[in-house]
Amino acid sequence: MKKEIRINKYLAQCNLGSRRKVEEFITNGVIYVNGKICKDLSCKIDPENDEVKYKNKIISNEEEKFYLMLNKPKGYLVTAKDDFSRKTVFELLPDFGVRLFSIGRLDYQTEGLLLLTNDGDFANKIIHPKYKLPKVYKVTIKGKISEENIIKLQKGVKIEGKMTQPAKVFIKKENQGSTVLRMTIFEGMKRQIRYMIKAVGSEVLDLKRLQIGNVRLTKLPVGMWRQLKPSEIISLRNFKPKHTVLSDRFKKEEK
Repeated sequence: MKKEIRINKYLAQCNLGSRRKVEEFITNGVIYVNGKICKDLSCKIDPENDEVKYKNKIISNEEEKFYLMLNKPKGYLVTAKDDFSRKTVFELLPDFGVRLFSIGRLDYQTEGLLLLTNDGDFANKIIHPKYKLPKVYKVTIKGKISEENIIKLQKGVKIEGKMTQPAKVFIKKENQGSTVLRMTIFEGMKRQIRYMIKAVGSEVLDLKRLQIGNVRLTKLPVGMWRQLKPSEIISLRNFKPKHTVLSDRFKKEEK
């Protein structure tokens, strides 16, 4: 009996990229199955008998899996190559002999926890909105913020025509001319934190991601990396979303 699998899932298992990325490859016509272009996302293949190619290279899922944590510095792009020769996070990593990709992104001026892997299924579990993995940030904003605007951020604000999901937002510290927030979001829209803060009339001065799921950055130095512990990998794979009730005490820090 044939053991068939959808083409996008197979490509992700072969570490060609996240599920979303490999679906782009399919629809762009760069994936071949048994010598023919495959643009059908519902296509199923038999890994033992069908030949799958990307850029004339046969795709296989027998590659060793890597799971890394990097404390991304500011001033680095999360991309494999930049046309303007700017620094990329991959310059901070050794050559593992496999194609690694980032799980989600952090923008050029954002620092903190970045996960990298060559396991497409693992990446999909983390970035897919349905799993609602919490992502925790330390956010320094310009000036003070009102209770009203904290509540708006907690309930969701409109950015780029779409409402954000409810978030956890707490004031950590108020300084002269700035406020430090702890924000937890459960989705991954592009530059989401910056746009959320802009939506309530303020500006992000500094942004750092501290945690994804139950995996914390802790004391990993800026610019350094380490492999995820087996317990961390299992924690991310098995993470289950929980129903969250947001505190109405907007200055009370989350425990």
